[in-house]
Amino acid sequence: MAQLLGLLLLSFFITSILIVPFIDLLYKWHLQRKKQDTLDAFSQRTPIFDRLHSWKAGTPVGGGLLIIAVVTVMTLWSYGLFGFSPKPWELFLLLFTFLSFGALGLYDDVRKTFGYRHDGFFGLRLRHKLLIQTILALIIGLVFYTQLKFDFINIHWFGTMSIGPFFIFLAAFAVLSFANAANITDGLDGLSGGILMICLAAFWVIASSLLDPTLAAFIAIWIGSLLAFLYFNIYPARIWLGDVGALSFGATLAVVGLLTGKITALVVIGGLFIIEVLTSLIQLLSKKFLSKKVFAVAPLHLWFQNKGWEEPKIVMRFWLAGILLAIFGLWLAVIK
Repeated sequence: MAQLLGLLLLSFFITSILIVPFIDLLYKWHLQRKKQDTLDAFSQRTPIFDRLHSWKAGTPVGGGLLIIAVVTVMTLWSYGLFGFSPKPWELFLLLFTFLSFGALGLYDDVRKTFGYRHDGFFGLRLRHKLLIQTILALIIGLVFYTQLKFDFINIHWFGTMSIGPFFIFLAAFAVLSFANAANITDGLDGLSGGILMICLAAFWVIASSLLDPTLAAFIAIWIGSLLAFLYFNIYPARIWLGDVGALSFGATLAVVGLLTGKITALVVIGGLFIIEVLTSLIQLLSKKFLSKKVFAVAPLHLWFQNKGWEEPKIVMRFWLAGILLAIFGLWLAVIK
């Protein structure tokens, strides 16, 4: 545990040193949010978002890129330094998810920032990006099934059940869901990053109790870097995660949960991400098939803001709800 705490503090320290120059670099690259009609993850126009957040135009996006770089390098370095015995395929899953979904998210950030249209390579449409996400998620599911021999689910109160190759599709669905849920949740300053940190803290406890040093070390480094980022991401934010961070971190959170074998805990601990994506999905389906809206605006955090709640109040209350869900998920994970 002392080594893991040391990794967390070192990750925090390194990210703290690098983040201000990195913010300056994003300004130099002009990787900043533009004042425009915003599209949510389901490509529906949300002018209410722009009305409430137009003053944030110019804030750098892409903060997740720094976290991905720090966590990846430190993870590979730490195993050799501290003598951890990493599980090769588990480490592959974590870093493959982290980097591949991050690369796709970075493409999205660049496309949105520089206004590429739907033509050529930089004009990939939503269905193409979802196809790429699906392929990546299926690769992750295949590694779980073929290399780590995951073919079971453990549902609390029902026990462990073998589902064979269907685990591939379950894992892919979880990765896709959490990737897009984290992306949708990243709409208020500090919201997605704060909820993610709470979820990771819960899974850190679970990974440590399972004596899984590969997973525990990765989570510790990730938490440290995320803590440094949140200092600059809380209201009023000086930097945003961007799609590079949101897609990567949501997908990797799902992998972390699946690696613990606690799928019930994943659903509960990540409950706020699930609620956020469900409200957006309900809104999308109701508009498509019923030609009316269930909510004035979605996702849920934007609905509260449209009701007049101040942004910091929404974020803090979501964090509190996230803490309660994390405690409940931990309880489910440890009781017999």
